[in-house]
Amino acid sequence: MFNKMTKRQKRKILWSYLFLTPQLVLYLTLTILPLFIALPIIFSDRLTFTDRDWQYVGMNNIYEVFNDDTLRQTYTAALGRTLRFTGMNYIMVYVFGLSLALLMYEIGFRGSAFTVIYLPYMLSGLALGFMAIMLFSESSGTINLVLLKLGWLKDPINIKEESGTTVILPIIVGWRWAGFYLAIFLAGLLSIPMETIEAAVVDGASYIQRLFRVYFPQMIPSFIIATIFALLNSFNVFDELVAMGGLYQNKAAEFISIVIFNFGFGSNRLAMGMTMAVITFIPLVLVAYGLQQLQRRLQYDI
Repeated sequence: MFNKMTKRQKRKILWSYLFLTPQLVLYLTLTILPLFIALPIIFSDRLTFTDRDWQYVGMNNIYEVFNDDTLRQTYTAALGRTLRFTGMNYIMVYVFGLSLALLMYEIGFRGSAFTVIYLPYMLSGLALGFMAIMLFSESSGTINLVLLKLGWLKDPINIKEESGTTVILPIIVGWRWAGFYLAIFLAGLLSIPMETIEAAVVDGASYIQRLFRVYFPQMIPSFIIATIFALLNSFNVFDELVAMGGLYQNKAAEFISIVIFNFGFGSNRLAMGMTMAVITFIPLVLVAYGLQQLQRRLQYDI
């Protein structure tokens, strides 16, 4: 089939693969390769990557995660915090991303506005975490001082408590990722045939009715894509938690990513850290794969 293409078509395909190659190489070396390296390690008692005095222990690490009281409590507590954050972070996807996408779609697409909204995505997670600490410092945090001055708070918000990582952190992370999800939802909105919207207007449908009966049903593939990214990104949160003291003093910031890092590199229990990572990774991949298949099916059915 490639031989039957014109030179222009061949050149277009080759250029597409050329631009795809760097991202593909990074994905294979930073995601797929570490997974294959980790799989044999979970069946050993390896302490570090340089540990030479190790042996295979079969399924013992997996059994220990679910049957050792200390390990099980540590893992389930971190998983619970991560899931609560995931729920709030998923809400922020729509609070920021969908709201801004609808706003830009209705008033008209503006390149400069999109750039401003997308800029926070360029921030590092570590910088975002330190910003959260400064904004919500109990003694000098700007937001705390403003809310206290307005009388909306009796006591300052402590970002390092459970409420901070469950509520405040998702809001800040949602603000950072607003431009990313804006692009996903805006693409879904722009794919809606104008004839369906015009027909709804002629029939006298209100804006809310158009949203739930015209816009959203045709945006389901975009919603599913956003769900996949929100799920995976929520479990990948790490740098923000480091800035908030997750590695040394803040129990509320001990998400599953922090616990895995602590076991793998802090406590010199590499095999246990890898085991927890794989146990967490496999269900996420299965859910993401199922959602992706659903998105493809709906995309062709709509």
